[in-house]
Amino acid sequence: MQDFLHEIKKDANELKKHNTELIKVISHLDADGLSSSAIITRALTRGGFKFSLATVRQLDDFLFDELSRENFSTLIFLDLGSGSIKQIEERFKNRTIYILDHHKPQDHKPKNATVINPHYYNIDGSKEISGAGIAYLFAKALDSANIDMAHIAILGAIGDMQENNGFHSDLNNFILEDAINSGKIEVKIGLRMFGMQTRPINKVLEYTTDPYIPGVSGNELGTKKFLEEIGLNFVENGKYKKLVNLTDEEMKKLVTGIILRRIGSEEKPDDVLGKVYLLVEEEDENPLKDAKEFSTLLNACGRLNKPSVGIGCCLGDKKSKEEAIILLLDYKREIINSLNWFYANKNKFIEGPGYLIINAEDNIKDTMIGTIGSLISKNSMYKEGTIIITMAYTIDGNIKASLRTVGKTKKDLMAITKTIVTKVGGIGGGHKYAAGALIPLDKEKEFIEATKEVLKAGIMEKTIE
Repeated sequence: MQDFLHEIKKDANELKKHNTELIKVISHLDADGLSSSAIITRALTRGGFKFSLATVRQLDDFLFDELSRENFSTLIFLDLGSGSIKQIEERFKNRTIYILDHHKPQDHKPKNATVINPHYYNIDGSKEISGAGIAYLFAKALDSANIDMAHIAILGAIGDMQENNGFHSDLNNFILEDAINSGKIEVKIGLRMFGMQTRPINKVLEYTTDPYIPGVSGNELGTKKFLEEIGLNFVENGKYKKLVNLTDEEMKKLVTGIILRRIGSEEKPDDVLGKVYLLVEEEDENPLKDAKEFSTLLNACGRLNKPSVGIGCCLGDKKSKEEAIILLLDYKREIINSLNWFYANKNKFIEGPGYLIINAEDNIKDTMIGTIGSLISKNSMYKEGTIIITMAYTIDGNIKASLRTVGKTKKDLMAITKTIVTKVGGIGGGHKYAAGALIPLDKEKEFIEATKEVLKAGIMEKTIE
């Protein structure tokens, strides 16, 4: 870890030498990418740099052509670029290049690019540090005043699924400590459920799958009966209370009831309690208070093509926050419509031993297909270890594909994706636990056949150590 931090400090000092040049920042549009953008945007502004920002879905030749025509001396890639180091170096030979990313790097030794990547230091970027975490460490190395953005890096890490009842890496905990010390985040022990700040208590319980509550999760009537059985006063002024509104005694009653309901059916019935990350400066009962809800809101902004709104939220802009909350409602509606399509078309999907291919074509937005794949992978209707492949058409004549697995797995999804892409063409990348690809539309059938072939051939047996 110390060697990695030392390298970041050295590279940040090098960037200071370019503070009179025009800089182009290119970032991914998911929660991690937008968090990265917000951090670097504020850091460069503080440092007096001149820059422009673009958020993108992926790197491709079309984007490289656009960038090559722009008059920027320095390019900074955030939360992407590691899979395209060679192409970036070839296309931008006469420019200063920085790649701040946590994805596994291409098997190409960088010559003219500064690549800040944890994998070079035997640090697993898929679970030990996010793209926003790297952006934060770089920003802090530029100026110690940037410690006030550590909480934004935590949003990125949570958005990239690196939190599981705590962070389990030295780097993420190092950043979390900065966030706490700067007075931006407080960590409490509470119910590990999404929506504590915003959803009515009945909906929080009904929609929870982790932790799973027998007879309650996915059961509207069962939820109401459960609340009545434990004697919880869950209605106030004719409306269901929110979890955040419960008194200490009511919360104890609820937690006890949930644990008792889980005994006998769950391996760890008492693991319903865990760490909750609250943004100190945000008001209660809004989706910006809880870090998990905030990261979902950022995903909503990116997936609905409003990345600047998400960045504004991270930087505390009031108008951005108001617009983002509205976008979050649109995002939820988009998810519901997509899931409704999924349930109505289950018999049309390609199912094989250990995998499910869902070709949504133009029925689900390509910016949403990864999210839908993740949600389906958490559904109990498929066996643990099943690989879920979701596909959707893009507006520019390609297909976006995402790979996820049901439950815990040792299958390396990125390795699987790259093997498939090698057979049909396109771009593949991601992590061991979540990967994606962009392929030409005319390769649709070939991609499906290659996916079936690769999975049947046993490439899935390349496992994570």
